[in-house]
Amino acid sequence: MRKISTKRLIIWGLAIVPLLIIGIFNNFLPDQIPIHWSLDGSVQYGSHFTLWINGSMGILFAILFPILRKIDPRSKNYDKFGKYYDEFQIFMMLFFIALTSVIVSESIHPGRINVEMVIVLLVGILFTIIGNMMPKFKNNFFVGIKTPWTLSDAEVWNKTHRLGGTMWFFGGLVIIAAAILLSSAALFTVVMCVTLTISIVPIFMSYIWYKETKKERKM
Repeated sequence: MRKISTKRLIIWGLAIVPLLIIGIFNNFLPDQIPIHWSLDGSVQYGSHFTLWINGSMGILFAILFPILRKIDPRSKNYDKFGKYYDEFQIFMMLFFIALTSVIVSESIHPGRINVEMVIVLLVGILFTIIGNMMPKFKNNFFVGIKTPWTLSDAEVWNKTHRLGGTMWFFGGLVIIAAAILLSSAALFTVVMCVTLTISIVPIFMSYIWYKETKKERKM
């Protein structure tokens, strides 16, 4: 019988916390609850059922991540960064807990917190965490910057993820600073510009590095 690791137990423990929070406060929730906030200040509402679905995302990820690791044709590479793969899941669970807490709080006491600022702050923190972990990811089909060029060459993968990790980390810091210092109206522009930049530049550079590597190997 295979022993379940401590991190797996932590992941599953954290995965059920959002559902526990919803269950504890369920009787205090109004018929319609806020489920989505836009950076322009608009709010979308939904039923309790929607909140339960959102709260179940942690369990879905807790089931999905080990399956992805097993079915990946490059599953052996996960042994080289398994520690960070598990830690990434833990941070994702904490992110889901924070989001669920925000929704429940605003459902019971609307306006108590600045939701736009908190959500953007959480996104910024998540970006810095991903950026810090990204250079440790080894070539695989499910985690990281997956382009035809990174998947085709280990050297291109490593270069791309070193660049991507740096950009995601500092991009996250910019978003955190923006969440604290800027108005809600300005946040949308900053978040979109940072997200597009840190997403597109590594993809573009992976193509450039692949072409350069291919050219060098032909010489």
